[in-house]
Amino acid sequence: MALALSASSAASVLHPRELSGHRSSFWIAVRYTRIASRLVARCSRDESCQGDGGGFQFQPTRRILLGASLLLPLTLQNQGAGAVENAPAGTSGKEKRKLWSLGEEDKAAESRVYDSLVLGEPVAIASNRDRVWQKLLASRVVYLGEAERVPDPDDKVLELEVVRALRDRCFEQQRPVTLAIEAFPCLLQGSLNQFMNKSSDSADLKAQVLDWPEGRWEQYQPLLEYCRDNGVRLMACGAPPEVLRTVQTKGIQGLSVGDRKRYSPPIKRGSALSYEIFQQSLQPDVLANASVPFGPGPYRFAQARIVQDHTMAQVVRQALVDSGTVGLVVVITGASHVQYGAKGSGLPSRIAPILPKKTQAVILLNPERQHIRKEGELPQADFLWYSAAKVCVRNCFDRAEVARVMSAAGRRREALPQDLQAGLERGVISPELLQSFLDLDKHPVLAELTKRFQGLRERLLADPRFLHRLAIEESISITTTLIAQYERRKDRFWKELDYVITDTVRGSVVDFFTVWLPAPRLAFRVFNDESAVGGLEGFLGSIPDNAFQRAHTGTNWDPSTRFLAVVLGGVKLFSVGFISSVGTLSLTNAYLDLRRKLNPELAPRVTNKRSPIFKTAAVYATFLGLSANLRYQIVAGVVEHWIADYFLASTPLAGNILSFLARTANSYWGTQQWVDLARIFGLQAHKAEGNTPECSEPSQNLDAIPVETKDGIGGEILPNSKN
Repeated sequence: MALALSASSAASVLHPRELSGHRSSFWIAVRYTRIASRLVARCSRDESCQGDGGGFQFQPTRRILLGASLLLPLTLQNQGAGAVENAPAGTSGKEKRKLWSLGEEDKAAESRVYDSLVLGEPVAIASNRDRVWQKLLASRVVYLGEAERVPDPDDKVLELEVVRALRDRCFEQQRPVTLAIEAFPCLLQGSLNQFMNKSSDSADLKAQVLDWPEGRWEQYQPLLEYCRDNGVRLMACGAPPEVLRTVQTKGIQGLSVGDRKRYSPPIKRGSALSYEIFQQSLQPDVLANASVPFGPGPYRFAQARIVQDHTMAQVVRQALVDSGTVGLVVVITGASHVQYGAKGSGLPSRIAPILPKKTQAVILLNPERQHIRKEGELPQADFLWYSAAKVCVRNCFDRAEVARVMSAAGRRREALPQDLQAGLERGVISPELLQSFLDLDKHPVLAELTKRFQGLRERLLADPRFLHRLAIEESISITTTLIAQYERRKDRFWKELDYVITDTVRGSVVDFFTVWLPAPRLAFRVFNDESAVGGLEGFLGSIPDNAFQRAHTGTNWDPSTRFLAVVLGGVKLFSVGFISSVGTLSLTNAYLDLRRKLNPELAPRVTNKRSPIFKTAAVYATFLGLSANLRYQIVAGVVEHWIADYFLASTPLAGNILSFLARTANSYWGTQQWVDLARIFGLQAHKAEGNTPECSEPSQNLDAIPVETKDGIGGEILPNSKN
């Protein structure tokens, strides 16, 4: 217990962000040992550490300190594992090892920030967010605008992230931080004070907000407890629900004289406030509960909005006075209350008379759309902040970094393939992915192939070792096919070389598709017709080729979509199997008939009974669509895409060995399945009329039907057929 206490105490002193600068667990241990030593010295002087009466007394020893210093790096390693599991798609092995060294709190770094002050669409900000924090720390008020109509739980994750980061930086500058929350009516300020003073617990505070919908308290609780434990003052800034209901039904005139004076600004006919209410009544998008754009309903909802803004503004003004000249006030409110800038009617404009706009910063949390700002228009916010849980579908990466990669390679966007140009335009191609393509383009042969074949380019971007794995599969296919042919034909091998070549080529072609179709790929498709996006072409383009592929930027594959990937892959392989089977058997039979016509003396010696074309094709296609499809999706998706490329990214040799072993085992298992299936459906060779063995010995049968190879097509079945 003492060991755990020492470890947890030290962990609370050093922020996890400091850990990213350490290069080894040894130096982390040294750092924590020093911190633990200071804690011991401080604890020995603090009576609170000594316990009461016969209770537990903390008496650390050198053994405890040493154990704590060794325990903490292990704890950090377990915390870093969670960061690696949630790494975004396309993260390289080096980046994953860096994530491993980070704690749970650093998972928030995966969130995305956009600069909304620029003209045009917002610009993504790279992982270095120094200028974001400089802007926020230079402000006196920071507004966090969250979703209103449908509350988003991810907003609470971002709120805790921003508040924690601002508190840590303000703590270093000895600046007090105040958090004002609209969700708490201002009448509950006394309850919040008791919660901050720890004279009441979370259950007591939860009992004061019975009107909250189910689950809302659980979303706010981590933020509230963090503020209480870290000295962030909490303020309730929302208007009372009773006041809002009265205004929505009777208007501001329906309030009592005291409530009207406290919660609403003076209102007179022809005043600026009357015009403001009328203007807001014409903006139904701002009114969360308005059902029609005109009439008394929206007009009174606009009055309720004025009451909300005025009440929050009074609380923010008081918080600025209480926090002095250097304090920072963070306000959590609905996005519509802050997103219209200083010239609008929201909170920033109401605070502007006492606080310049340059000392106010607005952040919109997880906005559904990114507003494209034209010249002369006000920005909707300073920054747009998206949580890591939100799928990025446009402008996901820092365009300046992408431009730097292009400039370093001496390439222009117009020289890239059209699908990559479209991906860059949407901002869904990361600088790392662009660099991977440029590296492929340095090889003359690969450059020509990737330029001509979009499918190959997409697969190489998703898996740089795709060609290696295709070569492994083809090597296994050709080797096993030739061995099987020689074992069955013996001394007739060279005389029947035409059959051998036919079976080997056919097997290689089928094997190519079993590797090609389930392989993961990164597709940035270009639709010539906008209607195709919502049609069949767009539907098929939204389904991954491999059900186990990691979702990349701009995609969101739910379980139903991944199930459709299995079904669609099975349909593709079924088609390949049926066409190849019918084509091969038809050509083989036509070849045998031609030999009989050219050499009639061979006809009486033919004793083999030919395989039924369509029955064999149907069985074989079903086998490929079900068994081979599932096996190859697992090999390409789970074994190679996840284990070899993700968890073994730092050791490519181990990944290649694992891939070879998995594909060899898959080949052997597929052979056993096909042999059993062929026997069940009677595709094995039968005895001819007169009880003559249909294929007693291939060496005595000049017209033997081609033997069965890896794909299981032919007159006989060999136990080494692969698929």
